[in-house]
Amino acid sequence: MPTLEKVFLFAGQRQRIIANNIANIDTPGYQGRDVDPRAFQKMLGDAVESRRSKTGGSFGDLELDSNGQVEMRGSQMILNPQTPTEGVLFHDRNQRDLERLMQQLVENASTFRVASDLMRQNTAQLNLAIAQRVL
Repeated sequence: MPTLEKVFLFAGQRQRIIANNIANIDTPGYQGRDVDPRAFQKMLGDAVESRRSKTGGSFGDLELDSNGQVEMRGSQMILNPQTPTEGVLFHDRNQRDLERLMQQLVENASTFRVASDLMRQNTAQLNLAIAQRVL
């Protein structure tokens, strides 16, 4: 559950960043920003492995180490998006790539959906266990 919570936090904040990039796609001088989902996945994987080595993985806090783009302050996740260096810079100094933005939007939404499906399944299992125990 704590792992899914971190995925929700990341995907929700990244969705805002991507939406902002799409909203400003025609703004002269605007260069899109993003965070690297692979860096977050590695950070999350390291935190899960650390918890497994300390407690066996079934309980305990999930402590994420901060990197340059993702920072944890207590239970709050702060994303520090950076301007990607790839892509074509147009004459108005805008770095637009609508296809890539749409791909990022779909991938991020899919990540959020998978996490919510897993959370729903875990919650249903917990509710079933509680109901069985009450009987």
